[in-house]
Amino acid sequence: MEAGGRRQQEERRRLRELRQEAVEYYRGHRVQQRVEDALNALFPLRPADLYGELANYFSKFSKAPVICRLVGRKVLDGVGQPTLEVEVYCTVKNYEKKICSIVMSSHSQIPENPLSETTEADEKERNDSVNTAVEWVNESLNTMFKNLKPTDQCEVDKMLGEYFSKKVEEKKEIQKQQEEVAEATLTLTSCTPSATALPGEKKTAKPGKKVAVAERRIPPAEPWESVLCGSLAIGGTSLAIAKAAATISHIPLYLHIALLKHDQDSPKEMTLPLPMVTLLNCEKILPAKLKLVKEVMLIPPVQLSLKQGIERVLDIQKEVMRLLEPPGKTTSPQLADSKKGRAHNTGKKALPQALKRISHLGCLITGCDNLEQPLLLMQTACNNLGLELGTDMYLAINCAAHELMDYVKGKYEILTGTFKSPEEMVDIYVELINKFPFIIALIDPLRKEDRQQWSNICYALGSKCYLIAEDAATYISKLKIDQNINIPMCSGVVLKYINQTKVSDLIELTGLLDGQRHITILGSPDRESSDDSLVDLAVGLGARFIKLGGLSRGERVTKYNRLLAIEEELAKNGTLREANLKFIAFAEESQPEKQLSDVPPPPKPEPSPPQLCPPALQVRSLPAQLPANNTLT
Repeated sequence: MEAGGRRQQEERRRLRELRQEAVEYYRGHRVQQRVEDALNALFPLRPADLYGELANYFSKFSKAPVICRLVGRKVLDGVGQPTLEVEVYCTVKNYEKKICSIVMSSHSQIPENPLSETTEADEKERNDSVNTAVEWVNESLNTMFKNLKPTDQCEVDKMLGEYFSKKVEEKKEIQKQQEEVAEATLTLTSCTPSATALPGEKKTAKPGKKVAVAERRIPPAEPWESVLCGSLAIGGTSLAIAKAAATISHIPLYLHIALLKHDQDSPKEMTLPLPMVTLLNCEKILPAKLKLVKEVMLIPPVQLSLKQGIERVLDIQKEVMRLLEPPGKTTSPQLADSKKGRAHNTGKKALPQALKRISHLGCLITGCDNLEQPLLLMQTACNNLGLELGTDMYLAINCAAHELMDYVKGKYEILTGTFKSPEEMVDIYVELINKFPFIIALIDPLRKEDRQQWSNICYALGSKCYLIAEDAATYISKLKIDQNINIPMCSGVVLKYINQTKVSDLIELTGLLDGQRHITILGSPDRESSDDSLVDLAVGLGARFIKLGGLSRGERVTKYNRLLAIEEELAKNGTLREANLKFIAFAEESQPEKQLSDVPPPPKPEPSPPQLCPPALQVRSLPAQLPANNTLT
């Protein structure tokens, strides 16, 4: 009986527990359902989406991403030469993740007719520089930036600058030791006098023999600044980390650059740089006679969208290619006859020589016999399409005058056998712009050493066209001197992101240029890569123009495509602002400290009636001595 009673009690206890579990289950199910109903009412999302939103919310309180690894790699650029690629890996939510990569461009120029010995030496130097850069990135810089936030660009560039300065001092010390060893060796081997001339020693001229001397004394060329082997690692790491910061912040690189420039104040509107599209590369080697023009570039008017401007440039390029076809395949069209600068048929010299090949700049290569030929070719092509230069399209000329100087004669060789002094060059440009007012930019019309002539040409033409210095701005490290710009007086400069250039350097320098009312042009070097970060830099920095080469070759076209994508994005967001270009009237520079040159301005000329400019430029006709802001629309 006792055993039966205990069994009944155990059954009743088990039954109570089952009832309690059932109640708890039912109660919990109802509570869970009520919670889900409330969350669905507050957040009309699926549970998976809701959990994702909550995860994103709480991730804001997690540790910020930091750099865990840098990888340097040797890759090929657009002309098949070695260059540097930098990859950035960050620790994101405790996982290593590749964020981005960039490919650097080289500083070296591509000569038109190089010697085999020079080419071999350049290739060896380039290989050594890239190999050293890869070593720096994978070893020293990789260790240096570990656990550093990629968003701290100022600290990154400061550390890069200190590292580069250290490498420069090490190089100087090695050179000093080598010079001491060479001097000691020379002392030991020169105990007895020798009749043989030492290397570099000038031989005495024989009596009666004519010695070639300079016809006039000109400022000597500034010494070429040597490039430290491995310097690509500095610029590559700085830009790669900036791109990584933009990626982590989920914003495009151009906006990240703009925030850095404006102290994190997001710009309400942004202006796209106008493209300087290279259409012709006028080779300077025989049988071509013209040496003064290196590039002929097209600049679309600002009232067109970038897409419309590129399409118009492509139409003109196709027409130019048709005009340059060999005789027999096409009939020779009548030359341009426009209101602005009439062109007359001059027979065989009317058009340049036939098209030969595509330049590494992505444009057509042709030879010319005189200065007017490429300009008349542009007029003819535009007129055949129903377009007018000065209204529907503008021209820019890259003179590359530093390549023309004959230091024996002390003059520029503008045509084969035709030499002009620096003073005569100014007169040539004044006559050129007066005859062809649709030319709104001259790049490197003079050597950077001819500062007096830069001043003269700025006072003569500054209110009619842009006078741009490119060769003088090759090395950004030399441009910043005591909050001033160490270049001749000019309208603006072409900046290139090469070697040890850092993102902070560009931001600081463009800020100085903006403060001195001078324009910034971001330029693409000869040895370009397929990386399109240059376009984001130009947009973020607020550059007035961008010089990318022609509309051929993948490494060039990639950048134009990126520019088109940015235009579409800004237009979609409603933040695209139309460009408003103004020429610089240098007569306004009344105070010497505002001038970019240490050369005093020339005496003011006699007051003369204002020259008329094309209606498309919408220039207010003001007396020459009064300030003028000429607006290009």
